[in-house]
Amino acid sequence: MRTAYGEGVTAIDEALPLFPTDSMEFSLQDLRDARDKIQRIILEYTFGLREIETKISILRDEFLQMHDYNPIEHVSSRVKTPDSIIEKITRKNIARDVASIREHITDIAGVRVTCSFVRDAYRLFDLLTAQDDLSVRLVKDYIAKPKPNGYKSLHVIMDVPVYLSSGKLIVPVEVQFRTIAMDFWASLEHKIYYKYSGQVPGTLLTDLKLAADTAAHLDAHMERLHHELHEPDAGAPPAR
Repeated sequence: MRTAYGEGVTAIDEALPLFPTDSMEFSLQDLRDARDKIQRIILEYTFGLREIETKISILRDEFLQMHDYNPIEHVSSRVKTPDSIIEKITRKNIARDVASIREHITDIAGVRVTCSFVRDAYRLFDLLTAQDDLSVRLVKDYIAKPKPNGYKSLHVIMDVPVYLSSGKLIVPVEVQFRTIAMDFWASLEHKIYYKYSGQVPGTLLTDLKLAADTAAHLDAHMERLHHELHEPDAGAPPAR
């Protein structure tokens, strides 16, 4: 039997647990089967990631070749490792079957688009989500409503069609849009949390929030300068 899940993969397979649930003892074959299922998941999400990367690459090339200004500074991507997937399954108490993993873990594949200015992040978000072969599952606008620690970014979970030899597979991919200043702050914050294993001293948390506010002021100031340079008679850009 073949379905849109992939060659030889059935809906029954999707509902089967990664490990047997009636015993705490796993055979070598159980471990091999679990490894194969996780590797299949990672491969499918890698395909979805490539689809999004191609779409962004086309937009970037168009801006470079046909427009005066390219809003995309750089693009990075990643697919979670098997260890990271298993850790999240355990931490979130997610049922250990493929169907549950697909439903509850939506950031296995992720793309980050770093832009020059805030309005570029929204513009690229609009351009990507307008493509009719993609479906928006969830949007979290941490630019308009930052997290309490100061984190800013525009997140969207998109359902991406991937065409395999056995048919169409829908894969969720998380895309993040942020400015250079937001990206720099987030990178530093991640390193600090890693160094302190999540137990960051209060003084550092306060300093991080102040740094986030400074980054936001820098974004606004640089965007205003950019706007005045390219549109000297247009006044300040409208707030999003």
